[in-house]
Amino acid sequence: MNRSTINTVVVLGIISILSILFIQVFWIKRTVKAQQDSIVIQERQDSLNLIQFHQKVKVGLRNVAEEISTTVADSADMYGAVKQMSSNFYNVDINEDLHPFYLEQLLKREFYDQGINEDFQYGIYDCFNDSIVFGNLIKYSSDKQYEPASDTVVGITSQNLTWKKDGHYFTVFFPNVVAESIEVNAQDSSPWIYLVIIVLFILVFFAYSIIVIIKQKRLSEVKTDFINNMTHELKTPISTISLSSETLLREDLTNDKEKLQRYASIIYKENKRLENQVERVLNIAKLDKDELKLTKSQIDIHEILEEAKDNFEFNQLKDNGKINLNLNATKAIINADEVHITNVIFNLLDNAIKYCNRTPNISITTRSTDSNFQIQFQDNGIGIKRDNLKMIFDKFYRVPTGNLHDVKGFGLGLYYVKLIISQHGGQIKASSTHGEGTTFTITIPI
Repeated sequence: MNRSTINTVVVLGIISILSILFIQVFWIKRTVKAQQDSIVIQERQDSLNLIQFHQKVKVGLRNVAEEISTTVADSADMYGAVKQMSSNFYNVDINEDLHPFYLEQLLKREFYDQGINEDFQYGIYDCFNDSIVFGNLIKYSSDKQYEPASDTVVGITSQNLTWKKDGHYFTVFFPNVVAESIEVNAQDSSPWIYLVIIVLFILVFFAYSIIVIIKQKRLSEVKTDFINNMTHELKTPISTISLSSETLLREDLTNDKEKLQRYASIIYKENKRLENQVERVLNIAKLDKDELKLTKSQIDIHEILEEAKDNFEFNQLKDNGKINLNLNATKAIINADEVHITNVIFNLLDNAIKYCNRTPNISITTRSTDSNFQIQFQDNGIGIKRDNLKMIFDKFYRVPTGNLHDVKGFGLGLYYVKLIISQHGGQIKASSTHGEGTTFTITIPI
């Protein structure tokens, strides 16, 4: 997947998200507008119903007051007798003794005639001691109409009730009639909250998808680079072996043992080189599948470092390069796999020499604590840029070397090093200054 394809995917993804957002915002605005219109209509309807309810209650209570007044043959003016104290509480003035059973029957009849289908609670008050002298809660149901809230003796008003108390006014309270704003409840479930959640989910999914695509692109690039490097690395020894074999077949070297031995030596060395390259790739595959078994034993790291120094100074160091050992660790014996730890050291020294465009000067320093052993490899090579430093331990990754094209490899060396150190329960860290050199620090449990 090339960069233009990724850019196209990103652009199309952004356009898709913006389209979804546009449609969502459009429909949410329409929904909110419809809800607001519905709320206004409902509030007006509720207000109208509440006004009609108040009017019915006042008419019913006035009729009750007039009937009570007629009963005692009192023709006093009833104007202002019914007072609305709140949206669900009414007060009615009276000038006569009023029996609770009689009042209850009158209220039931009038509310039924007026079509008031609400629970109500009435009370008879005495002004002298400012207290209620009788009261009851009446429930409304479609099948039984009005009935007491309780079917016990206490809840039922008896017509045989002995009544000698003065009542100066009575009140009626409707507990289920509440003036409530619908808009407050409607705001509790605002659709904008859901839009924000959906947008966040889409953005997270889109960002994750882009990250996966970029990682896959980088993985594809490093794999392609690995295949090219591997092809080159394998082609060179194969070509050398082929040329040497052709020479041996074409010429009669029976009498020239020196030449015969030289060609045989070339074939042997190139074959070993080819074998080592294949073995390295197979070892990485085993490590990935956790099939590589470590054979741990007590080994002396200082001895391995000294052997590696002698080997590199004799065979590979160029231009009188140096490897300086600063063996400061007091505890150099660790429990580890000698073969793989040796390979780790050789890999790091080999990189320090390969990626150096001047006389190599490598310092190896060891330190130890009660529980850990530390090795530090410091070189004066070309260094690694900050952007590349975080990826040097990835499989197949090779640091771009600019004009330096003679450095061979598969991009598996540092990946192998990190896996081996991790298998030993240790850590490896890298720091570098581009153009000056790189430092690798390995910490392994003793």
